[in-house]
Amino acid sequence: MAATPNLRGRFVWHELLTSDTAGGISFYRKVAGWKTEPYPDVPGYTLLMGSRGPVGGVMALPDNAKAMNVPPNWLSYIGTPDVDATASQVTSLGGKVIMGPQDIPVGRFAILGDPQGAVFAVYTPNLVDDSDPRPLVGEFSWHELVTTDPEAAWKFYSTLFGWEKTTAMPMPEIGVYQMYGLPGLELGGIYKIPPGYPAPPNWLPYIMVKDARKATTTAKGAGGQIMNGPMDVPGDNVISIGMDPQGAQFAVHSHHEKAAAKPAAKKPAAKKAAKKAAKRPMAKKAAKRPVAKKKAAPKKKAAPKKKAGKRR
Repeated sequence: MAATPNLRGRFVWHELLTSDTAGGISFYRKVAGWKTEPYPDVPGYTLLMGSRGPVGGVMALPDNAKAMNVPPNWLSYIGTPDVDATASQVTSLGGKVIMGPQDIPVGRFAILGDPQGAVFAVYTPNLVDDSDPRPLVGEFSWHELVTTDPEAAWKFYSTLFGWEKTTAMPMPEIGVYQMYGLPGLELGGIYKIPPGYPAPPNWLPYIMVKDARKATTTAKGAGGQIMNGPMDVPGDNVISIGMDPQGAQFAVHSHHEKAAAKPAAKKPAAKKAAKKAAKRPMAKKAAKRPVAKKKAAPKKKAAPKKKAGKRR
């Protein structure tokens, strides 16, 4: 299946670059419930499997990145129908090319930086899953940019990917939290770095889990550090933000599960039917935010040259 027209601006892959691949895999298997598979075309690369297929990959942080004090991190890949044109446009908009366009067995990619310094990747896969882009549990459901200049960052990304502003919320210390997306699909939020924030501008992808509170407890027990949460946020959601044992920042997100309404009283003649109906399982609320996945993981020769600072 060829790349689809709606690829532009969708988050299509996520990659964990870490100092301990076995430790990172063990942590996220517990927290996110992922299964894993080795990627045979790339020794040392492990696929993270959601219910519909691969959602990301894990690889060792390359030696050249370690030498530059790049810490373990998650790298988000954004879809584009033309990697080369997008990389060229990034430079014209004041951003930078960190790793130029390269072919890999499953497509073409580049690693880029926005004018404020946040690092991201663009990707044109050979194959794109064109099923419902709304995320399921075990997939990435939200993408958050913390930056020094939200309006400048917005101009950059909306021009590059066609994103549209959706709702906005005033928040203490950070000003306006601006949400964005594609037509009919909410993708994430952008906000200004608050006073005392210890890291440079960066992207944070959220993992959708069944229960963010339980995932938070699991993360702590698995050696992770929680900096914020679990906390309720608008839209009937719960989130937590933390660092895994190797120092990569992560976030989890879930929807509240609503209690079932009590059934109406039944007449004696209907008791048998009522008992039978009571045994049927309750339908659960469906996931609501978009993310696309692909069928194979990208391979690259070097990690993005991120700054040493990390988020909390």
